[in-house]
Amino acid sequence: MGVVACAGDSGSRPAAGGQRPADSAATRPVILFLGTSLTAGLGVDPDSAYPAVLQRKLDSLGLAYRVQNGGVSGETSAGLRRRLGWMLAGELRVVVVETGANDGLRGLDVDSTRANLEAIVDSVRTRDRRTTVVLAGMEAPPNMGPQFTARFRALFQDIASRKDVVLIPFLLEGVGGVDSLNQPDGIHPTPAGHRILADNVWRVMGPQLLLVADR
Repeated sequence: MGVVACAGDSGSRPAAGGQRPADSAATRPVILFLGTSLTAGLGVDPDSAYPAVLQRKLDSLGLAYRVQNGGVSGETSAGLRRRLGWMLAGELRVVVVETGANDGLRGLDVDSTRANLEAIVDSVRTRDRRTTVVLAGMEAPPNMGPQFTARFRALFQDIASRKDVVLIPFLLEGVGGVDSLNQPDGIHPTPAGHRILADNVWRVMGPQLLLVADR
């Protein structure tokens, strides 16, 4: 699946309090989601993927941001690192990094995943240090063994601490392993699962948007 762009309407919807926003969606600062099939919304309608759910929440609160979905199915952290340059365009207010899940599924070297994630964070910061970076934590499957899964889990917290980025402890909290919230493959969320993912992101990202607004 390729990159999917998600945005609100072109400014025709009244903002909170009944005021019509003066800006159009195209001119709004961007919240960019970079990720895998979880972000791309594999198997569900694009409007059901969690970035699109978050766009509707932003619109309902009268927050003038444009969500851009940069999820690509099957992508690894190395793949995201390679294509990052052309994704970092426009006025990026927040960049949410959701990658590493496929690294874990494939048992790729944890140190390589760490290096890729750090390079991604550094690239965003080099472009504009005012951009808030949010890192989505992931888990490796238990069949990879306890040592691998422990190292994989720890790398997200470690990067968040050392690079001073905002951490979503586990993107799939409340969804991973719940049959009714996942498609038959047991990996990709249903629309109901994506709504929970949106809540997981919002708990962390919502306060960050308020901080950004005060800068």
